[in-house]
Amino acid sequence: MEIALLGGTGDIGKGLALRWALDTDHSIVIGSREPEKAAEQADRYATLLADRGRDPEITGVGNGEAAAGADVVVLSVPPEYARSTVEAVADRLEPGTTLVSPVVPMDRTAGGFQYDPPGTGSIAEAIAAATPEDVPVVGAFQNLAAGALSDLDNDLTADVVVTGDDAEAKDLVRELADEIEGIRALDGGPLAATAVVESLTPLLVNLAVNNDGMHDLGVRFQ
Repeated sequence: MEIALLGGTGDIGKGLALRWALDTDHSIVIGSREPEKAAEQADRYATLLADRGRDPEITGVGNGEAAAGADVVVLSVPPEYARSTVEAVADRLEPGTTLVSPVVPMDRTAGGFQYDPPGTGSIAEAIAAATPEDVPVVGAFQNLAAGALSDLDNDLTADVVVTGDDAEAKDLVRELADEIEGIRALDGGPLAATAVVESLTPLLVNLAVNNDGMHDLGVRFQ
């Protein structure tokens, strides 16, 4: 399977790319608005994994090329660029491709980090509105600490809540999440439930900021 990470040079994109390349045999494509930057990062990721005895299929290209032909596209970009990135690659997404949103809009205020959703619904729903109808959108990976993902010496123990309206696409993303060692994927219901999942992330960030030893905090439901 080919997994493309648009904005795969950023924190969450790096973490997911490294974990899938370490724990699976999927082809990983790093996307960026700057193809040269994507290629350089892909080489760096490959070097990190080679030190662990892995020789993954990992390449770096522009976002449009990354989206074209991918089975799963992860929108690992900052919230302010999410919709415009989708619009820029919409004509490159093949019917049936699954688009995954780990995006969480947050504001930092005097009272800490706060959830800053669109006027209605969630950012995942806003992304879905900009996505071709034949490309299902799934929300996932919002509550993972990017640092915990990227540090391959860190043993993960976290749950990923997966939301979406297309059952087949949601099952696919759950399978991909479960393939990362230490991750358990849970069905969080339809895409309309995504705002609840997204809103947990500011809480986790505030806890990490205000409590020693909780920098790589995640969620585990018991």
